Amino acid sequence: MTTPISPDSVHEWKSEYPVPYISNGIIGLRMLPFAPVNGTATLNGFVAMDPETGLETYAEVPFPISGDLRIGRFLISEHPDKNHLREIRYDFSTGELVTEHTFECDDGVVHSKVLTFCSRTWPSIAVRKVEFQIDGDADVEISAGVRFDGVPGYWADAPRCPTGQEGPLDCFMLWASPNNHAQAGIAYATELMGAERVYRRQNLAGQGPPTTTYAFRSVPGGRYCLHHYVSMVPDQWHGRPHFQAAQLLAAAFRHGFDRLRADNKEAWAEMWQSRIQLIGAPEHWQRLADAAYFYLQSSVHRSAPASTHIFGMSYWPDYHYYRGHIMWDIETFVVPPLLLTHPEAARALLTYRCSQLRSAFANASARGYTGAQYPWESSPRAGYEASPVETPHAFTQLHVSMDIALAFARYVQMTGDWKFAEESAWPVMSSVAQYLTSRVARTERGTELHAVNGIAETRSTVDNSAFVNATAIASLRETIELGTKLGKPVDPHWKEVSETLVLPIDPEKKVLKNHDRHDPSEIQGSTPEAAAVIFPLGFEMDEEVERNTLEYQLACADRYVGMPLLSAMLGVYAARLGDRKRAAELFDKGYADFVLPPFGMATEFSPASFPDKPRPVPFTANMGGFLSAILYGLTGMRANYGDVAGWCKQRIVLPEGWEEIRVDRLWVRGRPASLVARHGDDRAHIEMW
Repeated sequence: MTTPISPDSVHEWKSEYPVPYISNGIIGLRMLPFAPVNGTATLNGFVAMDPETGLETYAEVPFPISGDLRIGRFLISEHPDKNHLREIRYDFSTGELVTEHTFECDDGVVHSKVLTFCSRTWPSIAVRKVEFQIDGDADVEISAGVRFDGVPGYWADAPRCPTGQEGPLDCFMLWASPNNHAQAGIAYATELMGAERVYRRQNLAGQGPPTTTYAFRSVPGGRYCLHHYVSMVPDQWHGRPHFQAAQLLAAAFRHGFDRLRADNKEAWAEMWQSRIQLIGAPEHWQRLADAAYFYLQSSVHRSAPASTHIFGMSYWPDYHYYRGHIMWDIETFVVPPLLLTHPEAARALLTYRCSQLRSAFANASARGYTGAQYPWESSPRAGYEASPVETPHAFTQLHVSMDIALAFARYVQMTGDWKFAEESAWPVMSSVAQYLTSRVARTERGTELHAVNGIAETRSTVDNSAFVNATAIASLRETIELGTKLGKPVDPHWKEVSETLVLPIDPEKKVLKNHDRHDPSEIQGSTPEAAAVIFPLGFEMDEEVERNTLEYQLACADRYVGMPLLSAMLGVYAARLGDRKRAAELFDKGYADFVLPPFGMATEFSPASFPDKPRPVPFTANMGGFLSAILYGLTGMRANYGDVAGWCKQRIVLPEGWEEIRVDRLWVRGRPASLVARHGDDRAHIEMW
């Protein structure tokens, strides 16, 4: 494994910087880079009803690792002007965030260092280590607890201490979102090292937040350390989640800080074996790839009770209009890189879709169709359509269902997991195929899909969207092939529709158009939907049509670049045409310009193209799209049920300055493999270990 490049340390905080994000795919923390420790938190599977839309949304939970420090009469939280930032350091190799501060008070100078991580091996656990030193003797109080002020919800079971036995737990409690829509169990424990004659007291939220405080007298130059452990459990994991959180916390506490930290480091080291290496490329490209990989892996976990959303497990109060809903972006842009680097996490994301099949049936039935139509914005737990009522195109986003079906097909092809194919992939894929056959219109041209929306999400609909129809054809073909391999009955209508569904190809120009009446000057007319049929969909077509389509769509690229999702793919289209310089330029504009300092998180819209747009991070769809562009687009990898050696057939053209793409350890068919794609080679090479 080569070592990932972590962001440069920050020594001066700027107001425009995004707040650091720490997650393990179960717990999500946004950490304010100031003392005392504060921020926001989310928990996978924990939801509420959005007060604006009246629909299910992900919800904030109490911030579980808050704290404060008093030196004599000086309380750090009351004197931000005395807080001097020394360093913020993010270690991508371990998932640890470290902040160091200096505080000046009447009793001396305080130096503090706070280390925080969310455990990869204990998914319900987050840990904070606070080290501090005082250059004088003073009365000291250090507190740790759970902050809930400003968080919508209430204590469904008040914070309590374990009774009847000695144990490590300080407190455990049950939090409910408004109207008790969901519950989360929270437990925490603390331990203080280095001090003598310590007085310990607890506040159990009778007045203020649940808090444990340690009081002692410091000595000049004394060094002290506080460990703060927290466990958070959604009610999807347990009927009484606060009791489960308490048990998991007690076990983690006994495991100890050093072993928890070592286990977490080892888990990250294992994941970094799949680091994507860009040989010969300028260092900033390797930094971008490492950051995208890190935040994508941070946002998923094999134990997740629900899917992640397009901002991972991130939440920040001033921006969250997608409300944690699960969208097609996950299956199309996030799942593909995970299939090769973390297939267990990809499986967890797909398991969410399988668990929501009943809701997809209801969604189709409500519109008069059979089979399963997955929502455009799927609510995190119930799986119903959760887009706002003023979003009319939510019901015409047909490609969502096919994107999901194709993700299931790719999972089976790349993992060889035939048990999953039988129990999960087939029910989803066959149900989507059933929906499609009930949705098409039969005309003189063949079969058509009318009044739909493609990737360009406008308020008007189109007929025969290239991306919608191509995903329909591809998903039907994959469903037929999987059904045949599993010995399942295959509806003959599936084959009929897959062979007769219209693709909007201009017969004179030999160009695949975005839709029947496409005009580049229409609203979002420069969206490269037809190019997306070539990649990331991987739809095979006539070579002349493919080349003409890419040339036509790249001519519109400068008007599109800066938009989310497909901007990260534009460099691939130029590389497919052999233009290395243009490929490098479009990767710069289509991804690098989206990435914000200082921690390398990509936002939704490029600030260079859309300076007035909000800048929420991390936008996982753009990061996943960038990684997919490298792993699949530039290498030409197309999975199937055949020999892995035949997955890559495309001549390798890399952006200007890039010499080679290398991944030392991928997962293919349950076995480790390596990937090498050198510029100029006839094809990329996948070697099984």
